[in-house]
Amino acid sequence: MATITSLGVGSGLDLENLVSSLMQVERRPLTALQNQVKSYNSKISALGTLKSKLSALQTAAKSLTPSVLQTPLDKFATYKATVGDTAVASATVSSGAVTGNYSLEVNQLAKGQKLTTAAFAGGANSSIATGTLTIDFGTVSGGVFSAEPSRQATIAITTENNTLAGLRNAINQANIGLSATIVNGTNGAQLVISGPEGANQAFALSGLSGFGFDPENPGSGDFPTVQNAQNAAFTINGIAATSNSNTVTGVIDGVTLTLSKETSGVPTTLSVTRDNTTKLKEGIDAFIKAYNDAVSTMKTQGAYNTETKTAGPLQGNSVLRNAESTLRDLVFNTTAGGSEPYQRLSDLGIGFAADGNLKLLDEKKLENAIAANAASVAGLVSKVGKAFDDSIERVIGLSGSIKISTDSMNTMIRDLNKRQEALETRLVTIEARYRKQFSALDTLMSNMNKTSNYLAQQLANLPKVS
Repeated sequence: MATITSLGVGSGLDLENLVSSLMQVERRPLTALQNQVKSYNSKISALGTLKSKLSALQTAAKSLTPSVLQTPLDKFATYKATVGDTAVASATVSSGAVTGNYSLEVNQLAKGQKLTTAAFAGGANSSIATGTLTIDFGTVSGGVFSAEPSRQATIAITTENNTLAGLRNAINQANIGLSATIVNGTNGAQLVISGPEGANQAFALSGLSGFGFDPENPGSGDFPTVQNAQNAAFTINGIAATSNSNTVTGVIDGVTLTLSKETSGVPTTLSVTRDNTTKLKEGIDAFIKAYNDAVSTMKTQGAYNTETKTAGPLQGNSVLRNAESTLRDLVFNTTAGGSEPYQRLSDLGIGFAADGNLKLLDEKKLENAIAANAASVAGLVSKVGKAFDDSIERVIGLSGSIKISTDSMNTMIRDLNKRQEALETRLVTIEARYRKQFSALDTLMSNMNKTSNYLAQQLANLPKVS
């Protein structure tokens, strides 16, 4: 019996299309499983978006909550330092600052020591002696230099760098805190060596032939002192203080002063002020924005479009419904407790606008509340932040409802994938059976057609009866 290699060839019937139609019917359960997986993946993706928005809201809520060692009011307080004469000094503030007004008088600025060589008519490439230059660091007091042996450094001058420029480069490359430069003056090139600010940063040079220096006799030798190292000296409210640097810390709690000019007997003012409003309002604004972003996302995910007849990926989802109701309840029901004058966000002018968004409806009401009792306002805001932080954690945390729901759907997807694999294997068998059956039918009909054609041919060849 002949074998049919292409369905329908023997019978002339469209058996290939018939098999495809039958397999489409057989694949309906598989399509249903695939649609279920697609639906679960869509929900998981939507839960991921929801988690991201709630996480942003949680971050905004945490920013309203003070640390363990802070009071709510300290959390939002900012300080500013202002110097009356900005040419004399500038000031910045950090944690620990307190409000106050001070009188600042700068008697002496901190300076670094400067030494210079005699003029070299040959310029920067003038030759100098070879040898070892020894640098002793220490403190100068009353014109007397006291070296500290542990801070000594040496620089080798060889035939490869025994020029004025070579000495400059060697000092700069030694990284010992000194800087050297060449000044080309009228009489020739002079090497200037500079040290950091402060009397404890003085230095003395010795050992290199032709460059002797006597630290106890400033101005002598080949490296005369053109500027002595000294500390800054100043008074705060008449209290004398000194600093190794013109950047002064620790004299006034939380205040860093940068001295830049001596007052010449005429003091200037330093004021440290506290602002309880700006940072508090910024925190509230950020919280409101994050709240509305989260709620807007939840509305989209749970909505149903009557025109397109399509539902959001989380319509009817219990996690979404619970999150929506929780957030709204927190706005209405979180209270400061006790006898605080401001108990709810509505007492600060915060509520829901006509479009359903949370909003600062009365900015003046908030400003008046801060002016009247900033501590109470800060306390209420921190309570709201803590309540939102804790509640959101129960939704997005490691044991939160989003993770539980996501894990459950991932388990279902794995089960559905296994069922798909089993069904795919079964469909291969079913299709093979259909093809075998229709191939046999095709072969049978092909043989029958051949027999029919043969009989018709034989009958046509019989002698005709006249």
